[in-house]
Amino acid sequence: MSATLETDKFHKYFSGSPLIKVPGRLHPVEILYTLEPEMDYLEAAINTVIQIHKCEPPGDVLVFLTGEEEIEEACKSITCKLGDQVTVMPLYATLPSALQHKIFDPTTDPTKIYDPITRVESLLVSPISQASANQRAGRAGRTRPGKCFRLYTEKSFNELKTQTYPEILRSNLANTVLTLKKLRVDDLIRFDFMDPPAPDTLARALGDLFHLGALDDEVNLTKTGEKMSEFPLDPQMTKMLIVSPEYNCSNEILSICAMLSVPNCFIRPSREASKAADEAKSRFAHADGDHLTLLNVYHAFLQNKQDPNWCYENFINYRAMKSAVSVREQLVRIMSRFEMKLCSNSFTSPNYYVNIRKALLAGYFMQVAHLESTSGHYLTLKHKLENNQVVHLHPSSCLDHKPEWVVYNEYVFTTRNFIRTVTHIEGEWLVEVAPHYHNLANLTNCDAKRVLQKPHKKRKREKKGVA
Repeated sequence: MSATLETDKFHKYFSGSPLIKVPGRLHPVEILYTLEPEMDYLEAAINTVIQIHKCEPPGDVLVFLTGEEEIEEACKSITCKLGDQVTVMPLYATLPSALQHKIFDPTTDPTKIYDPITRVESLLVSPISQASANQRAGRAGRTRPGKCFRLYTEKSFNELKTQTYPEILRSNLANTVLTLKKLRVDDLIRFDFMDPPAPDTLARALGDLFHLGALDDEVNLTKTGEKMSEFPLDPQMTKMLIVSPEYNCSNEILSICAMLSVPNCFIRPSREASKAADEAKSRFAHADGDHLTLLNVYHAFLQNKQDPNWCYENFINYRAMKSAVSVREQLVRIMSRFEMKLCSNSFTSPNYYVNIRKALLAGYFMQVAHLESTSGHYLTLKHKLENNQVVHLHPSSCLDHKPEWVVYNEYVFTTRNFIRTVTHIEGEWLVEVAPHYHNLANLTNCDAKRVLQKPHKKRKREKKGVA
């Protein structure tokens, strides 16, 4: 149960259900605000820690920040200023389990926001709710009286939303729609959602599932959709897995799906060790991109008998790798229920990596970018009613060059528009794998559309020849 659950809303929705409140034991927590808004919250957090250390009685300090880079920077700065007077420990999800006792949520949430027009799910730093702020303040009073230093004014706190914005209103609904269809909910427009999503978001989810072959023209589940609804994965990833036997690479796609379903396997250590970590990562890098790099890591982990020491030496997150093994086993069990073939091409075959990349594209054909010859930037390939976006390869990508065509797993908006987990594909594969989606009539005018004219003409000639 969520610590910030809106009990009144749930009680009203499930009318007639009893409401039982179990009060928690909490020591008093003194709340302190800044007099003026802070322009640089990271610097303010560091200075506040130093002030607490110098002016408050002995104790522990818990600081909420937005991500790994800020946490590492704060740790380094505090250690530099206070030396061995304090013990500074970073805590975040991708740290090795030996270095973390608990995982804490950040103070200013990097919230996932889905834009149905651009199909972009962005991590945006946004203010938390009053409920989240109060829940976090409570951590200072779990075992004894404490203090909570809020790096914003009391006026700012009062202007925060009372509750966190429901995730259904800011997420891609494709998985939700697939589940509802599996439950035989036909009228999604009139369905009694607790928080009704925007019609555009719902329509986009239905459109995506139609393109993936999960829904037919009458918005009913297809046989493919029935299978897809059984997998605990994103629909695009599920489609990639379901079609992988057609490319004789289901074993490899299983491993890639497992790796994509767990936290980042590459550990980013302190700056002193970052060079060694980059060198270790480069040993797994595949010339065609990040999905195949993840496959290399998974194979190496198994070849080294899932040894935690090997992970430590190669800056690999052991906990994430064990989770990937577990996820893969779960997916294999689901595949066996549908009698889906587990198969691989010969590693020496020239089609070994080609078929894996085609299977990737068969799931993620709606997430393709083309390198524009005029600007030298990537442009996402979208339909006429959507907006093509200028994007950049994420700095974490293993690609050391810019292929003309790439398929990507995530679109991340931070300081720039980035595509993350990227693999090189060939343009003609779009016509081969997803001609229904990459139809010239649907695409906006751009370099990519002109480049695709040739493979489309070739496909038409081949069809006539067969006829």
